[in-house]
Amino acid sequence: MSRPAARAVFAFAFYCPLVFRLIIKSNIYSVSTPRSTTAVIVILDTIVLVSPLGSTVVQKMQKIVFFGGTGMSGQCAVRYALKKGLSVRLLVRNEATVPEDFKAKVELVQGDVTNVEDVKKAVAGQELVCVVLGTRNDLKPTTAMSDGMSNIIAAMKEASLKKFSVCLSSFLFMDPEKVPAIFVNINGEHRRMLETVKGCGLEYRAVLPPHIADEPQAEFATAYDKAPGHSRSISKLDLGQFLVDCLFDEAHAGKVIGICTIK
Repeated sequence: MSRPAARAVFAFAFYCPLVFRLIIKSNIYSVSTPRSTTAVIVILDTIVLVSPLGSTVVQKMQKIVFFGGTGMSGQCAVRYALKKGLSVRLLVRNEATVPEDFKAKVELVQGDVTNVEDVKKAVAGQELVCVVLGTRNDLKPTTAMSDGMSNIIAAMKEASLKKFSVCLSSFLFMDPEKVPAIFVNINGEHRRMLETVKGCGLEYRAVLPPHIADEPQAEFATAYDKAPGHSRSISKLDLGQFLVDCLFDEAHAGKVIGICTIK
């Protein structure tokens, strides 16, 4: 816990009718209180839980940085990360694109994913990375996403980060010759990204969704190295949740993951 956070905790203990017994043990602090009051305090990026007559844990909130956090799926992932209690940072080119409902709840770093120095600033001090890069409705040839992916991986290695999830497309499970012509360019870019990801040596989770639908959450399925086959769509809410949750499941490390709604 940082000194400002520690001072804030003790100030809380002084001004509130609670008696704290703080036992420092590595990065974990055990807190006791004799009253039947339950308090949940968030001080900076530190969570303080005070439970009735019991010992609780005070620990740092895990930090996650998003690349592409203002797109449709990215916004859902960011909102879920905040709901999950993570400390969230976004790399954005333009702050005006950040939704007002979470703009004040996240840390913004202005920059471009194709600029490696901007990416290094974004990953500095973080623990987890979520990549939801997209071109919106622009299907022209591009290397911006694969260049950005290379920058993210380089920056992660320099910062000694290991875990990241990345959203690609289930078209990558298909024979390239069978991909609809309109999606050939973007599929080629996703393939370059996937090749970069698979050869990076980090604990990646490559998530390959089908059509991303503006629908409520529903039961969904996942499968490794193939599409689950239950449908050809996934709710944007379920996809956003999975992009975050898969980072906390070691079974998904180093895997290419298909996902879809069960219909």
